[in-house]
Amino acid sequence: MASLDRNNKILLELVRRPDNNLCADCGASEPDWASYTLGIFVCLNCSGMHRNLPAVSRMKSIRLDLWEDSLVEFMQERGNAAAKAIFEKCVPAFYYRPQQKDCVVLRDQWIRAKYERREFTEENTNYLRAYNSGLFESSLWKKGKDNKQFLKRNFLLSQKDFTLRYFIKEDSKVPKAVISMKDLNAVFQPEKIGHAHGLQISYLEEERTRNLFVYHENGEVIVSFFNAIRATRFAYLQRKHPSLRDNDLIPQITAGCLKEGYMEKTGPTQREPFKKRWFTLCSRNRKLLYFKSPLDATELGAVFIGTESHGYNVSESNGRSMRGGRWHCEITLETPSRKFVFMCEQEQDQKEWMEALRKIISHPMTPEDYSNEANLRRGK
Repeated sequence: MASLDRNNKILLELVRRPDNNLCADCGASEPDWASYTLGIFVCLNCSGMHRNLPAVSRMKSIRLDLWEDSLVEFMQERGNAAAKAIFEKCVPAFYYRPQQKDCVVLRDQWIRAKYERREFTEENTNYLRAYNSGLFESSLWKKGKDNKQFLKRNFLLSQKDFTLRYFIKEDSKVPKAVISMKDLNAVFQPEKIGHAHGLQISYLEEERTRNLFVYHENGEVIVSFFNAIRATRFAYLQRKHPSLRDNDLIPQITAGCLKEGYMEKTGPTQREPFKKRWFTLCSRNRKLLYFKSPLDATELGAVFIGTESHGYNVSESNGRSMRGGRWHCEITLETPSRKFVFMCEQEQDQKEWMEALRKIISHPMTPEDYSNEANLRRGK
């Protein structure tokens, strides 16, 4: 009979090794579960997703469960690095590798793509060919611009002209919109959209941000669509910046926002009453956008965030404002042309907004940032 103490001690030593001390799927530290059929160490959250794949992955706790000698020997032979060499052999550069804090559908489909569908082992190239075909089509549920109703729409991605089109009807020849890859961004927003597979697509329309909110009932479909967007954006960036390496382009493909949430804001003269608005801060375009509500299709306004050397500064104070307002945690954002005053409901919100704003202000501007700043000023 296998010795519980001896085998668990061996496993604890294995999981402390540099190749095994992070979850094989999301990178979380100190994984304490293992798939004894795949030979990998994973975190608690990912272990739950592996349990949904009993045909390919069987789980045990490395601390609490009884391990047979043969299983321990297999874990010694395999481990995370060896498994990645098999199951992540052909992951495309554009393909999004989820991290610990990413939403469930991204992490679940990453695990299924690797171990269940074996998309990256060279055994089945159909999946990778779909991304490289030049056209990628999908039918998704899209929220209406002026109402809360979601309606089915056909979406078509093209690497030939670097666009995303969507159509009102299946047999439509003329698209409702043709969206350039130039400023397009896509990020999963399940809580905001109210669906576990909710995806937000943002782009510029006449220098104003336009949001599309979509989902699909099938997790594989929506994640494939997301990665198809990334493939098309990646191809666009390669064409635009031929001298840059892939590693320099990958962070530019898509990006989540630094901070989102409600704040109150006053008008240009700072004598107007405060109004509650939904704010989004994105590091990729250095813009603080504000909307009436989280699911608005178009921004009410935008504030460019430059660097301190160019006249941008942010400060905080607490106390009741002379201009009314229900919230009392104040943030003052100074720009070369105007001073903005925002109010947060809680000090924790104020702290998080300050950290996010300071992070952008401290980061040097690129030539494209200067162009975005100039375009935003001309649009006002």
